[in-house]
Amino acid sequence: MSDWREEIEHALDAFISVAELAGNPIARAEIQVEYLPAPHRPPTHLPAGKMAVYGFWGDGVWLKIGKVGPKSAARYCYQHYNGDAPSTLAGSLASDPKMRKVAGFKRNDPGEWMKASTSRVNILLSSQRERELLSLLEAFLHLRLRPRYEG
Repeated sequence: MSDWREEIEHALDAFISVAELAGNPIARAEIQVEYLPAPHRPPTHLPAGKMAVYGFWGDGVWLKIGKVGPKSAARYCYQHYNGDAPSTLAGSLASDPKMRKVAGFKRNDPGEWMKASTSRVNILLSSQRERELLSLLEAFLHLRLRPRYEG
């Protein structure tokens, strides 16, 4: 089984080269990474002056990768867990017929299973950086990590 933290570290090393090739270099020291292993607690806030790419890992695969700007704390903190907004991980899990067979999964409360059974990574960048850099990081991680509930 793959180590999800190691996958992120290797991906970030590669992303630094991609950002340089794109003409928008970033140093590894500018990228803050928070690893929240399962069971995890959702973040309570998006740190001031930050924007983020975040990902959920479970069942040996990446499930969802998303991004938030500095004014999207709700998306970052709780919308993926309650499924109230479009294209959330909770909504994708609740709609997936395979999840009905997973022990402990309740279709009417996927957030509890997510907190208990998935790990989360938060990759934080300064909100002073270009939004396109954040979008490039998200797209790069989609291509590299192939999350189940994207596309």
